[in-house]
Amino acid sequence: MSDATISTDASDLTDEAAALDAADELRAKRDAFTLEDETGADTVYLDGNSLGALPRAVPARLADVVAREWGQLRIRSWEESGWWTAPERIGDRVGRIVGAAPGQVVVGDSTSVNVFKAVVAAVRIAQERGAHRDQIVVDEATFPTDGYIAESAARMTGCTVRAVAAGDVPTAVGPRTAVALVNHVDYRTGRLHDLPGTTAAVHAAGALAVWDLCHSAGALPVGLDAHGVDLAVGCTYKYLNGGPGAPAYLYVAREHQPRFDSPLPGWNSHADPFGMDTAYTPADGAVRGRVGTPDILSMLALEAALEVWDDVPIEAVRAKSLALTDFFLRCVERYVPAGRVRSVTPAAHAERGSQVALRCADAGPAMAELVRRGVVGDFRRPDVLRFGFTPLYTGFAEVERAARVLADVLDEVG
Repeated sequence: MSDATISTDASDLTDEAAALDAADELRAKRDAFTLEDETGADTVYLDGNSLGALPRAVPARLADVVAREWGQLRIRSWEESGWWTAPERIGDRVGRIVGAAPGQVVVGDSTSVNVFKAVVAAVRIAQERGAHRDQIVVDEATFPTDGYIAESAARMTGCTVRAVAAGDVPTAVGPRTAVALVNHVDYRTGRLHDLPGTTAAVHAAGALAVWDLCHSAGALPVGLDAHGVDLAVGCTYKYLNGGPGAPAYLYVAREHQPRFDSPLPGWNSHADPFGMDTAYTPADGAVRGRVGTPDILSMLALEAALEVWDDVPIEAVRAKSLALTDFFLRCVERYVPAGRVRSVTPAAHAERGSQVALRCADAGPAMAELVRRGVVGDFRRPDVLRFGFTPLYTGFAEVERAARVLADVLDEVG
């Protein structure tokens, strides 16, 4: 495809992109992020579904934590700087984004650790209702760690694991089901699963629902309280922009907190942590989800990153996400030669997260060349190009540019 052909074909879409950017109510949020590469050039960053961009407020906040709170106040910062209460305080910030009232989300540990806590505790709650509940239903396309953890939790609780398609969970659960563990958005395809309907079906079977929100929190409304979710987990380094390895979070619905029996009872979740009692007595509320000493540096970096959300309605984020992904798919259809890529992301808005996955025969070398040219997505073996759209900092002109560069690259590598 020649540059002249692309230029002619692109004129109406470039104009449309400019108009969409001008009308974007979230456009000003872009300035809150660092999006230049190491040379100072802007990149088209479409990998926020793997690692979110750096919010500009984070470096100064971390510098203060290191130099003043740690360097000068030292041990006093656990009280004077609020380190001790950070997991619940920051948890409430995350809770606002995922639709949870205060006191139900605690930040800390990794997603994997929180999946283990959530699944084992959920099985224990379910088995209080009836010992015959000995099955953990999992989404068969789940992120691998969730499956590994489910198998370990099953061995620990005397259960078996039954893997089914996420869409089949409502009909797969039954009188033996203790827990259903489901990903809200499929990490490969970007398919959005039916959280309200699946949760209702799991409850109708007498079981509990545990949701993995890694690819939905910060990209679309979740509504944990509104839809009666029992437990949920998620990371904070994707759409929440908390930084590499940022602490994850655990949601325990208020009704389940008195019966939440963590398989990892650490001193931080003790009712009297400094009493150093040899017998474990769990604290009340979401604090039961804590284990060991909080990872303060990464946790406070996350807190600074979440400030960008203070005046952002998640509904506006969702509207822009759908507009971005729709526009990208139109641009790809216009620019990319027919038959070179195929979208495996659902076209229906009700079934789409905030990413587009394109199946492509030359996906590996194509993505490497896209990154070299300043369009950053990622490659999932064996043949998927994955592009994540973060509405707080992704613009429509960038989306149009990404599709044009993709067309050029595929023309050359093909």
